[in-house]
Amino acid sequence: MRIRATVVAVTGALALSAFAVPAAQAAPSAPDVTFTKVTVNNGKPIVARASGTTHVPVTYTFKHARGLDIGPDKLATGPGLYFGTFNIEKVRLSGDEPGTCTATSPTVATCKAFIDLHTSGEGRLLNTDARKWNVAAIAVTDRGGIKTQSGLGTTQIKFDSKLTITDATPGSVAAGATITVKGTLTRANWKTRKYEGLANAPVALQFQKKGTTTFTTLKTIKTGSAGALKTTVKATVDGTYRYAFAGSATTAAVTAAGDFVDVK
Repeated sequence: MRIRATVVAVTGALALSAFAVPAAQAAPSAPDVTFTKVTVNNGKPIVARASGTTHVPVTYTFKHARGLDIGPDKLATGPGLYFGTFNIEKVRLSGDEPGTCTATSPTVATCKAFIDLHTSGEGRLLNTDARKWNVAAIAVTDRGGIKTQSGLGTTQIKFDSKLTITDATPGSVAAGATITVKGTLTRANWKTRKYEGLANAPVALQFQKKGTTTFTTLKTIKTGSAGALKTTVKATVDGTYRYAFAGSATTAAVTAAGDFVDVK
């Protein structure tokens, strides 16, 4: 049967869908399924880019009544995200397609699916969506029966961030000379679909001595109004300088490529 992107005809919400359901029929029965072991993005925060679609992998298991036909033309399942008290109309972020499921016993199936985060079109990401979300799951039969299950865990959506390559100048100096280290921190803006400067964010200036494998933090500074970074430091030995942003509750961590300074 033809896959649809939503259950608008049933709920008026952007939730997972399944099938083109006849307009006139008796009230359908909800499928007897129970979802367990739902894992979003391998348990890591979701980081969404400034534009395009971020495909977030989800795995889950569901138990079902013996004899229930779980074939893809009979039953569609998938995850959705909501916040606050559960209501199917709050399941605003979900997948474009149902999950792909495999029976592991007469009453259990394991599934793989995606939550598709778009930056344009209906149901697109809003900048206010950088927050913690609750996880739900939905099952829809070919007859239009719907089963929802909330409280299946939480996940965090964060803005993607970028740090320009650290620029330490001059690249060759005498021991004890002062060098200037510059960079820029930006993050995704899902409204403009661009990366924009992140102001007043703490960023660490780190140094790796030549011949070693570890970076140490020299100081922490805050970005300017357009995400600009600029500070000075005395160079005493050969090594690489870089900026590193530890991230926040709403913004992903990022580390810039380093710049080597030769001390004569």
